[in-house]
Amino acid sequence: MIRVGVIGASGYAGGELVRYLIGHPGVQITYLASGTYAGKHLSAAYPSLLGQDLPLCEVYDADSAADKADLFFQAQGNGIGMKVAPALLQYGKKFIDVPADFRLKDLDEYAHYYKMEHTAPELLEEAVYGIPELRADEIAKARLIANCGCYATGAILALAPVAASGIGDMDSIIVDSKSGVSGAGRSKLDVSGLFCEVNEGFKAYAVAGHRHTAEIEQELGALAKKDIKVSFTPHLIPQNRGILTTAYVDTGASTDELAALYNDFYLDKPFVVILEKGQQPNTKNVFGTNYCHIAVTLDQRTGRAIITSAIDNMGKGAAGQAVQNMNLMCDFEQTTGLMLPAVYP
Repeated sequence: MIRVGVIGASGYAGGELVRYLIGHPGVQITYLASGTYAGKHLSAAYPSLLGQDLPLCEVYDADSAADKADLFFQAQGNGIGMKVAPALLQYGKKFIDVPADFRLKDLDEYAHYYKMEHTAPELLEEAVYGIPELRADEIAKARLIANCGCYATGAILALAPVAASGIGDMDSIIVDSKSGVSGAGRSKLDVSGLFCEVNEGFKAYAVAGHRHTAEIEQELGALAKKDIKVSFTPHLIPQNRGILTTAYVDTGASTDELAALYNDFYLDKPFVVILEKGQQPNTKNVFGTNYCHIAVTLDQRTGRAIITSAIDNMGKGAAGQAVQNMNLMCDFEQTTGLMLPAVYP
């Protein structure tokens, strides 16, 4: 039985991690950190957890935490992982950073997109980018995982087969994504996150400058073995959770070649489902899960492949993927605790 701790347990990603971990047969939640709810049961933040046997929340302290868990998830926010990871790693713990502190290998890129200095650059080379469909062997050997970003997950999974095969023009990529409001996090208090501002509306944001652009380029570039640039535009839609991504790439491949490529590439990847011709992903069909649904369509008129993917930004885009990474690190089957289908309707 693996003892696990969650730092930032009262945020959306932290609460979702606890929900997944409660149902995991190989772990026990032994430590929860939340300054806001210190001394309280996590049900004070999430009444949905009433009746669950959980430790009381604590103010984070490295010495105390290290005595109570073997593996830690950090879900509090950007800028926290690089502060707490070094001490926990020195204690011999495994660490999964759900936010972005260890995703980007380029320090200048990190400073540009996150507007802060990285305080643990010595760990960047060691950190493994946590997208199991592409890096399972590395993740299994790692002690430090940088969980893949939510938008980046949807985009990278949609385009990975094209990047790896060389079947498309990697200089032609356009990525258009729509996300539910939970992607901003639970503590977002500015006007743009209020119900009246979001409901019955639909807008693009962070145009030509979203942080996940760098992840998408870094990982697709590694697969393509060349530097690439993508045009990425995120949009906010009036729903709680889910990301629908539409990716475009010029290709000389036929419809049958694309279908074969995607089915072969994801043949042994249990959480990626390639839909049959004529079907399209729907965020409702992955709600509350760690699945990614993908459809591939060739626009024969333009010679452009149109790849659509749907994930739950709190599941495959955050907590579910983090648990999948934990499974690989701790020698569980990667599907353990993650196989429940979507909540429907």
